[in-house]
Amino acid sequence: MKRNQSGFTLIEIAIVLVIIGLLLGGVMKGQELINSAKVKNLAGDFKNTSLYIYSYQDKYRSLPGDDIQASSHVTGATVAAPSPITDLGNGRIDGKWDSTTTTDESFLFWQHIRLSGIAAGITNINDTVGYPQRNTLGGLVGITNSITAKGLPITGLKGAYIICSSNVQGKFAKQLDIMMDDGSTSTGSMMTQITGQIAGAIDVAAESAPDDTTLYTVCMGV
Repeated sequence: MKRNQSGFTLIEIAIVLVIIGLLLGGVMKGQELINSAKVKNLAGDFKNTSLYIYSYQDKYRSLPGDDIQASSHVTGATVAAPSPITDLGNGRIDGKWDSTTTTDESFLFWQHIRLSGIAAGITNINDTVGYPQRNTLGGLVGITNSITAKGLPITGLKGAYIICSSNVQGKFAKQLDIMMDDGSTSTGSMMTQITGQIAGAIDVAAESAPDDTTLYTVCMGV
């Protein structure tokens, strides 16, 4: 007696494999596009923050955060009280880039530019969740000056202002540096620092070739 056997032919199997390959390729391409968009957003934070400075300066002839007349320039603004108080209005944005001290110039920078209409965001400095500026990865975005004694984030960075962004994976840090600087994450105007490392330090051996999945703080002098 002859039995009927059922199963896939080689052609059918080949077609299935091709479809699987196309699906995998689409997923990988989609992830690549998502990653590219994240890097562009991160780059936008650096570019926009520097624009915020100059826009406020053009409008009020003062630096946001360092503005000694902030309360008269912008309704509802808080005037900083740096230590020493003589630092207020000195033409620098003093305070750590990631400061949580509500009287620091670097902390009040975001309130001043938001209340002035230059940037969007929450202006209530006591809102510990919504007030801090965040990047697309959920990390902090902040600004400070390039004076070592005032909390320079990474040794060797130069510029009138230092802009930092945290929680950045190594693979994104490398792409950022290629896009905006010299392609080396331990030299130039943009550098990386392992998240949690002591401010001012830089481990050149580790940070010249960031691990793709390790989280870094990326800082840029402008």
